[in-house]
Amino acid sequence: MTDHASDLTHMRAALALARRGLGTTWPNPSVGCVIVNQGRVVGRGFTSPGGRPHAEPNALAMAGAQAKGATAYVTLEPCCHWGQSPPCTDALIQAGIARVVVATRDPDKRVDSQGIARLRDAGIDTEEGLCAGEARETLAGFFQRTATGRPLVTLKLATTLDGKIATHAGESQWITGPEARRMAHAIRGRHDAVMVGVGTVLADNPDLTCRIPGYDRRPVVRVVADSHLRTPLTARLVATARDIPTWMLIRAGTDKDRQHAFEAAGVKLLHIPAAPAGVDLDKALQALGEAGLTRLMVEGGGQIAAALLRAGLVDRLAWFHAPATMGGDGWPGVQAFGLEKLADMPRFTRQRVTQLGADLLTEFTREK
Repeated sequence: MTDHASDLTHMRAALALARRGLGTTWPNPSVGCVIVNQGRVVGRGFTSPGGRPHAEPNALAMAGAQAKGATAYVTLEPCCHWGQSPPCTDALIQAGIARVVVATRDPDKRVDSQGIARLRDAGIDTEEGLCAGEARETLAGFFQRTATGRPLVTLKLATTLDGKIATHAGESQWITGPEARRMAHAIRGRHDAVMVGVGTVLADNPDLTCRIPGYDRRPVVRVVADSHLRTPLTARLVATARDIPTWMLIRAGTDKDRQHAFEAAGVKLLHIPAAPAGVDLDKALQALGEAGLTRLMVEGGGQIAAALLRAGLVDRLAWFHAPATMGGDGWPGVQAFGLEKLADMPRFTRQRVTQLGADLLTEFTREK
């Protein structure tokens, strides 16, 4: 007989491990694995930075000989195909694992249900569905890219109560307090990449790094939508491009000499079809997905926020509100995008509200 309460405890521990890897494992999903033998945890692991080794071999390495006859709790169906590493199903079988509890199936067509079938064919008692909803939320970026080809998009806004991000003179630092800014950096660190429009680069000259004391993980990719390469070659993003991955989304016809100068500085240029204003963001997100990104955080400005919302490309909202107002001549966090009917408004479902000093963070998911 199995102990459901014990199973739940160990699967939630595996999910906590999976969350630790968010933002570091792309193009692979962040997965957690806990191995338990006779009620004692003998192995823990999650996907390594860069996506390899996977969670299961990491946990098995810790468990060693104690894996024989044990139960493995895994947040995603173990892979059963050869890629740049051997199948995790084979590793579990060879280690003598007796039982596997899987939270959710892998939607990748190379795996979907076949990993579970491989384990069962080997005589391993295999169950699925425990904490499936929590697992899918952790894996939302991987599931999004598998289903649509593009990464999960989180739009982050930090505004006054009336939705402004800067005064009419352009002053914007800082609308929110230190607690909110720290949380914004933490959210940034759980994404594979952070994207801004060129207007934000010109106005703020940002670093777009994750600046939290003690934070030492794989750098977040920095992406700029800059159709004509208006970013100054002296910008911080360009100056640090050799050390921190920096990509720019440009359109055909951009000056060749300028392209060469950016590439010489270490910037990766992605050529995206043109749109009436800037680049085609749908095609841009597809290109980012093809490059391996699964979770993208967009931090402004108002034009790119409006374009993404208008196109239905925002999956999550992280909206920081400061308890202040600025008035109609302030710069809006979301620029006009031609909405005429209330029925056409992008709608979201509130998930949680968190107080951060004097500010509030409200998190939403897009209504399907």
